[in-house]
Amino acid sequence: MSAKVKTPRLAWALTGSGHFFTECLELMREVPDLDLFVTKAAAEVVRMYREKLDALPKNVRIFRDTTASAAPVGLFYQGVYHTLVVGPATSNTVAKCVYGISDTLATNVFAQAGKCRIPSIVFACDTAPEMDTMAPGGMVKVWPRRVDLDNVDRLRSFEATTVVETLDELTGALRERLACVSASAS
Repeated sequence: MSAKVKTPRLAWALTGSGHFFTECLELMREVPDLDLFVTKAAAEVVRMYREKLDALPKNVRIFRDTTASAAPVGLFYQGVYHTLVVGPATSNTVAKCVYGISDTLATNVFAQAGKCRIPSIVFACDTAPEMDTMAPGGMVKVWPRRVDLDNVDRLRSFEATTVVETLDELTGALRERLACVSASAS
């Protein structure tokens, strides 16, 4: 890890969802000053989709879910981040965020961002009663449960949290947030 990094940075948490996973990695390549938080489940998805995190720009710092206390979350209290993106976010991650459970790196950084009043963008996966999504073997149809859809709606009510449902919405929300941060730095 580099001793000197530009701050504030964007924090991005990857969960164990394959929904637009490769597209999210592509979007990360466009983000300057990025720190990536990779859950254990996300590390498995990286392998399933045969992706490589080392293809990200060299200035991306990668934090892996290897400590019980999620030690890297302390950076949120040091003013290192201006925004958190959680995406793609599994229904499990969304439910844990809604109910305040912080037992993975992704849910822990979401909780810390909230406690530090750092805006979050959550790219929720299960957002419609019937969806097509990419699995390692190709497109599959899924039917999110009512509880999954309800939790996405609950998350929308969280302060400083923007929930997006599509890759286009994620791209738009991210660009809007980066423009806002850039304008306030000027």
